[in-house]
Amino acid sequence: MKAILLVLDSVGVGALPDAHLYGDESSHTLGHIAEAVKGLRLPNLSRLGLGRITPVWGLDAARPAAGAYGKMGELSAGKDTTTGHWEIAGLVMETPLPTFPQGFPAELIETFEKAAGTKVLGNKVASGTQIIEELWSEHQKTGYPIVYTSADSVFQIAAHEEIIPLEELYELCRIARRILSGKWAVGRVIARPFIGTPGNFIRTANRHDFSLEPPGPTILDVLQANGQEVVGIGKIADIFAGRGITRSIPTKNNWDGIRKTMNAWRELQSGLIFTNLVDFDSLYGHRNNPQGYAQALEEADQGIGQLLELFDREQKQELKQEKEQDQKMLIITADHGNDPTTVSTDHSREYVPLLVYGKNIKADYNLGVRKTFADIAATLSEFFKVAYCCPGESFLDLIRRA
Repeated sequence: MKAILLVLDSVGVGALPDAHLYGDESSHTLGHIAEAVKGLRLPNLSRLGLGRITPVWGLDAARPAAGAYGKMGELSAGKDTTTGHWEIAGLVMETPLPTFPQGFPAELIETFEKAAGTKVLGNKVASGTQIIEELWSEHQKTGYPIVYTSADSVFQIAAHEEIIPLEELYELCRIARRILSGKWAVGRVIARPFIGTPGNFIRTANRHDFSLEPPGPTILDVLQANGQEVVGIGKIADIFAGRGITRSIPTKNNWDGIRKTMNAWRELQSGLIFTNLVDFDSLYGHRNNPQGYAQALEEADQGIGQLLELFDREQKQELKQEKEQDQKMLIITADHGNDPTTVSTDHSREYVPLLVYGKNIKADYNLGVRKTFADIAATLSEFFKVAYCCPGESFLDLIRRA
């Protein structure tokens, strides 16, 4: 039994009923991007049924899907990367992780500075690219790290790699992670290293997230305990603080993530590959760049096409060799929205797509609106035949061919 769970980070498909509580009632990440570029070209995601989920300019809503399709609502409070992924893995958070829209309290910053042995710059809500430009001169002069946050539950530390070496930056993050507990327990402490010169700064692939540990067992923990391999690709291991991950593979960008997913699939005997494609969110959603977001979607669609070819080629080889065919499943979803056409540069409270493909999966089956992302965890539990109790409801029996 082999499965891929592919998260298109921030590719939301329309505001949730409670989106007004978050100021996101007009958000529709995928739809608004398509409108901004006058149509998206996503033939492979269309083949899987993306155009059947919600009207999107450029996607054929009448085309029968090659697998099952639907959308999922989020039960957890908030619209954070951490809570989104945890819910996909079976944990629903009743209270949101803390955020600091006015910057971090003086007591917290003083505690961190004392433990770290350095003063900090910034301490406010900011765009990472903007605050680097704003505080560059002072950062260069003093050598102090830049601390900032966003609407998400994050404590971010930025530093030029030539001013604060990577391992020193990571140690600052470890110190922050130890301090950030209780009322200060943000979901992630994020190292944000960068290089370059004013007007040409680049945040490097050496980013590293230091997450809270999930407050309970996830489907990843259960799979690992039952002897299944769980391969985390991209920032998955960071999001789960390494829990339930048997092997972690870092990535440089979306293309690298898809390539490494395919390589891991070829090597995998049995288990789950859990991949996050982060560029949509980090490079385009947070920077209000619908054109860049659209291009990234179209490039990722090409990679997904190669992944589908790999699935189909394996099936043909098994039939030709008269081998017993493995159970294989591909699930594509997202963790929240991030509509780049709104004034906000933060995540948006949206439904996420649900696309399921495999030779044993019914074609053109409408899964409708699922009440929680945790339906994926429940489905994986049934697929791998392991016992896992979560708030989700498995849809495997609905979509499995007789």
